[in-house]
Amino acid sequence: MSDTSTLSTASGTSSAPAKAPSAEDRATQKRNNLVIMLLLVSAFVVILNETIMSVALPHLMADLNITANSAQWLTTGFMLTMAVVIPITGLLLQRFNTRPMFIAAMSLFSLGTLIAAMAPGFEVLLAGRIVQATGTAIMMPLLMTTALTLVPAARRGQTMGNISIVISVAPAIGPTISGLILSVLDWRWMFIIVLPIALAALVLGTFRVRNVSTPTHVKFDVLSVILSAFGFGGLIYGLSNLATTPITSWQGWAPIAVGVVALVLFVMRQVALQRTDRALLDLRTFKTPTFAISIVMLAISMMALFGTLIILPIYMQEVLGLSTLTTGLILLPGGLLSGLLAPFVGRIFDRSGPTALLVAGAIIVSGDFWAMTQLNETTPIGFVLLAHIVLSIGLSLLFTPLFTSSLGSLKPSLYSHGSAIVGTIQQLAGAAGTAVFITVMTSRQASLVAQGSSEVAGTASGIQQAFLYGAIISLFAIPAAFFIRKPADTGAALPMGH
Repeated sequence: MSDTSTLSTASGTSSAPAKAPSAEDRATQKRNNLVIMLLLVSAFVVILNETIMSVALPHLMADLNITANSAQWLTTGFMLTMAVVIPITGLLLQRFNTRPMFIAAMSLFSLGTLIAAMAPGFEVLLAGRIVQATGTAIMMPLLMTTALTLVPAARRGQTMGNISIVISVAPAIGPTISGLILSVLDWRWMFIIVLPIALAALVLGTFRVRNVSTPTHVKFDVLSVILSAFGFGGLIYGLSNLATTPITSWQGWAPIAVGVVALVLFVMRQVALQRTDRALLDLRTFKTPTFAISIVMLAISMMALFGTLIILPIYMQEVLGLSTLTTGLILLPGGLLSGLLAPFVGRIFDRSGPTALLVAGAIIVSGDFWAMTQLNETTPIGFVLLAHIVLSIGLSLLFTPLFTSSLGSLKPSLYSHGSAIVGTIQQLAGAAGTAVFITVMTSRQASLVAQGSSEVAGTASGIQQAFLYGAIISLFAIPAAFFIRKPADTGAALPMGH
């Protein structure tokens, strides 16, 4: 790339004028930008599908004649598969090159989308969602690792700003898109519309994506994979069950207990394997303070995002009596604004670093949560719209600096592991946010209804209490924001491989 060539030309003589980029440098940078753009578009399509089913569940329950608990598996199964596969991607990205990993990810996603579109019943639809999730789980760590490899530290904020569009905006507008589709078409069209886009990305990427890494032969530790599956899978499954079953039910707590035990054993196994560089998920990433603190803030932010995505539609439909389409349209401006702000936030990060952005973002998110504790049966729709827009602004100020600071602070040899950890934390935090918000809401609702309150009043009060818990959790992000600094360049961007 031009940055690395300039540095190498100038090495040894600081006063030498910077040479203009050569034709070869410009061609390489153009090719790098195309690779990242293809990965961004592909990742946006696959991540969108994580939340696109949320407002479609009532339609699916009626059309497929299934219960709410069964229908919920179309979302839970997706998250569960992501949680199991993502930790393995750190090893896969070391053993295999960029292009075959991209082809595998998009082929799996496209196949899963086709299966879901043609599904005659619930079981086949669930299988399609699981295949989709396998491709999705590979795509996000692949995107982050490739971006870190190709983009110099001085421009990473802008690139990570584009990546944060994928991670924050795609889940946010998923319900809006599905609401629009379901207002005029059958649920299968949620997959039929996505399929040609996924296939186009696959074909274009097959010819244009180039290899940017040097594969190494890393031994595959079967025990680590098993412990990872039970650890992360148990936690996601248990947290998802807590959101749909009574808080005293064993169906939520038993898998969580299994997950915690397996996760402890997994950590012990990785610490032992790290001594010979054979860890499935290298936890030495947490020895970097910026990475460790950023991961904590990222977890809090993801809990806020996914908790709000699940609770606000319930509030608007069950308390305010709005339609699915209206609910999706109210959530749309905030999602679009996040996308518009992300590149600007990235440029500010490149110029000034993360601290000011993170402090402002953490304060805005926390303040917005405290404001949403006032939601009730008579709250104007305009207030709900404004609250979601403000929350989207706050999260936009958080995501780009957190992704860039956390991963940029690592050594290049740990990029793939750091990307896998970030993806795993996203899934765990999203499930935890959903579980906390729904559990608090339903517990409060049941208590008030038992005392004679109406269903609507009970739901409104439960949602107030859920946002109160969210507001309390959000406070922990504010002091953490002061300790995150802009990372030094831990490794120059690499030229494109062949």
